Amino acid sequence: MENNSDETTPKVTGIGGIFFFLDNPKETKDWYAKNLGLEINDWGSASFESRNLNKPDQIESTQWCPFKKGDEYFSPSKKDFMVNYRVQNIEGLVEKLKSNGVTILDDIETYDYGKFVHIMDTEGNKIELWEPL
Repeated sequence: MENNSDETTPKVTGIGGIFFFLDNPKETKDWYAKNLGLEINDWGSASFESRNLNKPDQIESTQWCPFKKGDEYFSPSKKDFMVNYRVQNIEGLVEKLKSNGVTILDDIETYDYGKFVHIMDTEGNKIELWEPL
């Protein structure tokens, strides 16, 4: 039986972010800030921090990020949203997804805040996979 607490098992470990289209992102972000207290950061999103239950010293974040309707970042999906999943062992996960016939949209890219790759699910939803560094 596979040990699910193993940090090398390629899998999703949480939600990294919710991205969605709006007709007027600036006005809507202002509304959320004024009425619900969301603090919009320099990237135009709000960040919610929490602690990892298995590693209480580790702080994780979930991004709330509206995009202007029609932004190409969601392509080739025709949906109005995209979910970012936090993962572990992104390289192993991509290999597993390839062997399962999943559509991989790009190569893994590395930034100072993590590794990213995009896939499509069976419903035509673009999914962003993120392994924090």
